[in-house]
Amino acid sequence: MSVNVNRSVSDQFYRYKMPRLIAKVEGKGNGIKTVIVNMVDVAKALNRPPTYPTKFFGCELGAQTQFDTKNDRYIVNGSHEANKLQDMLDGFIRKFVLCPECDNPETDLHVNPKKQTIGNSCKACGYRGMLDTRHKLCTFILKNPPGKNSSASVKKEKEKKNRKKDKENGSGSGETGNQDNIDAPEAVDRDDDDEDWAEETTEEAQRRRMEEISNHAKNLTLSEDLEKPLEERVNLFYSFVKQKKESGTIDGADKEILAEAERLDVKAMGPLILSELLFNENIRDQIKKYKRHFLRFCHNNKKAQKYLLGGFECVVKLHQVQLLQRVAIILKDLYDADLLEEDVIFAWAERVSKKYVSKELAKEIHAKAAPFVKWLKEAEEESEGSEEEEEEEDDENVEVVYSSSARELKVETVKPDTPEKEEDDIDIDAI
Repeated sequence: MSVNVNRSVSDQFYRYKMPRLIAKVEGKGNGIKTVIVNMVDVAKALNRPPTYPTKFFGCELGAQTQFDTKNDRYIVNGSHEANKLQDMLDGFIRKFVLCPECDNPETDLHVNPKKQTIGNSCKACGYRGMLDTRHKLCTFILKNPPGKNSSASVKKEKEKKNRKKDKENGSGSGETGNQDNIDAPEAVDRDDDDEDWAEETTEEAQRRRMEEISNHAKNLTLSEDLEKPLEERVNLFYSFVKQKKESGTIDGADKEILAEAERLDVKAMGPLILSELLFNENIRDQIKKYKRHFLRFCHNNKKAQKYLLGGFECVVKLHQVQLLQRVAIILKDLYDADLLEEDVIFAWAERVSKKYVSKELAKEIHAKAAPFVKWLKEAEEESEGSEEEEEEEDDENVEVVYSSSARELKVETVKPDTPEKEEDDIDIDAI
């Protein structure tokens, strides 16, 4: 029985299917173990080596695993139900199979043991990115990249050996039994040579071959670019964004720009390059226009926000006459757009750096930013003070009531007494 690879999709016509896991418990006592009978078929449907999901089970369950690739036996120590392992497999698929952009399982892993990175590319939507390597399985993947000691390669070796034996046996029988029939070699009558080796020349076949070549070239480029020095990778990202800007497609290219930065492993430095290419003297309008582009880098990423402040200083340097007097209001625009967090602004304000501009200009920028930083600190203190006052008021309006008939103390909210209106004085003379 087959199930959807992405089991959160309930569509019965979903085309990505995999066999349901079959688990068999063997042994007793301390030697008890669970053999995953059809792990090879499941892994083939996921386009991953069978050792990866098996090792994932071991990491999640805290159990040892054993691989016998020659006999296709994949074992997890201990007794585990098939349904439990199937649910656990969904976690593996989410982390290491599905594309984070389109949830499609047509992905390939690109392992670089030297850089200790694992890349992920999607054939469906063209996504290129890096996997989070904090999971224990990533250590195993880095030591055992896809294609190394996989069952598929073992099977291919077996098939090659069998073919060689068949050829040797076939040639031997031909020599003994058909010595007189020299004009008709036995190889002509073999079923293996009935295939048509001619290449298709239709437009569809040519287009398909070109796609395969381009996909292969992309994968090669992915691994080659990651091995380049940081400066070269930053220049590649700069050229990519510049090309998008010059072609007029940058407005809707925020996802592509993020994917390229992740592919080159320069995501944190992205705002610095974007600031240089997208900001000028009209920076206030451009913050609104390209807010989505910067949010993809700066959201919950303090390192990227620091680079954004560096890029902001560079823009001020290029347009000092127009922007130096407006530093405070531009910083407020960046803060209101959720591109900068308070902690990052306070840390930046405390230390004058000459990393991006001269120390003299950096001091001027910080001096112009001082009113905004002061306002931000006061607003933070006021908000904290108002929260404390509200908590104190709530505590004052709570009264503990003791009742002899009740088993527990009761807490009741008491409304403050409102003074009753005094009766109007009666004018006796008016009676």
